[in-house]
Amino acid sequence: MKPFFLKFCYFLILFVFISCGNEAKTKEQPSTHTSTATDATVTETTSKKTILCFGDSITAGYGLDDTNDAYPALLQAKIDSLDLDYDVVNSGLSGETTAGGRSRIQWVLNQEIAVFILELGANDGLRGIPLTETRANLQAIIDAVRTKNPKTTIILAGMELPPNMGQDYTTQFRAIFADLAAKNDLPFIPFILKDVGGIAELNQNDGIHPTVAGHKILANTVWEVLKPAIDRL
Repeated sequence: MKPFFLKFCYFLILFVFISCGNEAKTKEQPSTHTSTATDATVTETTSKKTILCFGDSITAGYGLDDTNDAYPALLQAKIDSLDLDYDVVNSGLSGETTAGGRSRIQWVLNQEIAVFILELGANDGLRGIPLTETRANLQAIIDAVRTKNPKTTIILAGMELPPNMGQDYTTQFRAIFADLAAKNDLPFIPFILKDVGGIAELNQNDGIHPTVAGHKILANTVWEVLKPAIDRL
C-alpha cells in the first residue's frame, strides 16, 4: 500500500509542477502580445514622410511672434486637414545665402526626405553676390539632394528683387530660377512671394518679410505646386 501511495504522491507533485509551468507560460503570453502591438504602433507613428522646407528668413518666419504662423506650419495644417501622412520640417535660417545653404546641406540630408522645397537666393541678390555664384550654389544643393536620394521630389521656389538693384541684375537674377527648374526638370514656383511682395499691408515694417496674413497667401502659393507633387508620389 505504501509504494502505491508514494507513487501517487510523486504523480500528484509532478502534475502540480507541470500545471504551474503551463500557467506561467499562459501568463507570459499577454506580455509578448503587448510588445508586438507596441512595435506595430511605433512603426505606424514613424511611417510619415518628410517635407523639408530649406530656406532663409522667409521660411524661418522671421519677425513673427509664433513660428506656427510661418508658411511651413500652415502647410502642415493643410496636410493634416486632408489626413495625409507627411510631416513638414522647417529648415529655414534667417540671413541664409545660397553659399550658407550649400555648406549645411549635407547635415540636413541626414534624414529621409520625400519632398525638398528649396527657397534660397534672396539674400544673395540683396547683397549683390555674383549671379554665377548663386546659380552654382543652387545647382550644388540640387545635386546633393539627388545624390542622397534620386527619388526625392525637389521643388524650386523662385525669387525676385526690388527694381533698385538695377534692371539688368534683377532680370538675370529672376532667370536663374526658371533656368535651373527647366534644366533639372523641377516643379517650379515662379515667385514665392506672389501677391505679397511689395504690398505694404502684407509685409512687416522692413517691407521684406511677410506678416501673418502674408504667410497665409505664401502658403497657398506653395500649396498650388506642393499638392500635385504629393499626389504624384
